Amino acid sequence: MRPNLLALLGLGVLLGACQQSNPGPGASAAAGGGADRGAALYAQNCVPCHHENGEGVPKVFPSLSGSPAVLGDPTELAQWVLSQKRPASIPAGRYPTQMLLFGWMNNEDAAALLTYIRSHFGNSAPPVDAALIAKSREK
Repeated sequence: MRPNLLALLGLGVLLGACQQSNPGPGASAAAGGGADRGAALYAQNCVPCHHENGEGVPKVFPSLSGSPAVLGDPTELAQWVLSQKRPASIPAGRYPTQMLLFGWMNNEDAAALLTYIRSHFGNSAPPVDAALIAKSREK
């Protein structure tokens, strides 16, 4: 029996994502500068699925470039990344994979990461701050 390619791809991504870098409570976006910290967090946690260029894998992992979820309401984006609460701009069943949960990130790091993806890959959206992340966790 041939293994399901999608299952193997998913397993590889999960194994890569399991190597997430949780820098611990002493590290924050300020430690390396917000933009540098956002880039580092993206490289450590998002590249396995969305790739270095943010293009993802067609029909498997969404592109971040021009994404309505990335460019839209930053509170919805934060809830999606931190707690898997799907924004209305991402219809259920569009991708066979599920967004990994990044709720372990502190507010400063989450803000740096979201600011990074909202300002790279051809995107041009306003930055996200730690206060917005904190509010998104309350909803």
